[in-house]
Amino acid sequence: MRKPIDDLVVYGNKNVRDGKKTLPFGSSAVNQIKITPANSNTRILSGAQSFSYGQSGFASQLKPGVAGGTAGGPMNLGLNSERLRHQMVTRLKQKGITDTRVLAAMQAVPRHIFVDQGLASRAYEDAALPIGFSQTISQPWIISRMLSIVCEDRNPRKVMEIGTGCGYQAAVMAHLFPAVYSIERIKGLYDMAREHLRDLRLVSKVSLTFGDGMLGLPSYAPFDAIVIAAAGMEIPGVLLSQLSVGGRLIAPEGTSNQRLVLIERTGQDSWDRTELEAVRFVPLRSGIQS
Repeated sequence: MRKPIDDLVVYGNKNVRDGKKTLPFGSSAVNQIKITPANSNTRILSGAQSFSYGQSGFASQLKPGVAGGTAGGPMNLGLNSERLRHQMVTRLKQKGITDTRVLAAMQAVPRHIFVDQGLASRAYEDAALPIGFSQTISQPWIISRMLSIVCEDRNPRKVMEIGTGCGYQAAVMAHLFPAVYSIERIKGLYDMAREHLRDLRLVSKVSLTFGDGMLGLPSYAPFDAIVIAAAGMEIPGVLLSQLSVGGRLIAPEGTSNQRLVLIERTGQDSWDRTELEAVRFVPLRSGIQS
């Protein structure tokens, strides 16, 4: 049961007393957002290694990984990928992931086809890896953590992902949810994700859009859950308005100091906010990049 720390509400870098605030997005204003501490069993990340996932700064534009390859590459790794995925899932269990639905989805998706051939041997490590365009494929733990949060005591059916990247998380989500909508703003990554999802025969399960993720997909809203794979100063109000009542949004928030944030829509004009552990993701940006 979540209990507020006190009557201080923080949204972005603004403080509000008495749990009430009118935010600058019109009739969809979040006029009641409560901060609560993370549960005591939440894994709090610290140290440079813990902050490895989601980091930018990879200057090279890597060639997308493929599901084939030469000797020693992804094809050979693919022969052992089921065993390696099982080991990955075992580590996730050891790190506190207990949702059997999420674990089964992580087991089902061959992560090695989503990375460059030169990094395929590291595909099942619990680490972020560069995918080009100064972006990364998130570490398996943070993906399973975020999905476990939106699935806890729920069975979301229609889910939106902001930041498709290479398509790995979207593929995992396709094994969890009947309808997945995913937006990518970088054309090269959009094309990469589409190719990967086609190789896995998941294009019919994931509706992929090249566009500005900060705008969401209002024509398909409301969504039972929204998963954001990049960190902004605050959660865009337009995305909060696309949650169904009872829906959950999970996202990193902040710049140099980021935290994972869970927002639950409790009514037409009310949302609850829970701050979780420290994280590090690439920045959330508006617009598109061709």
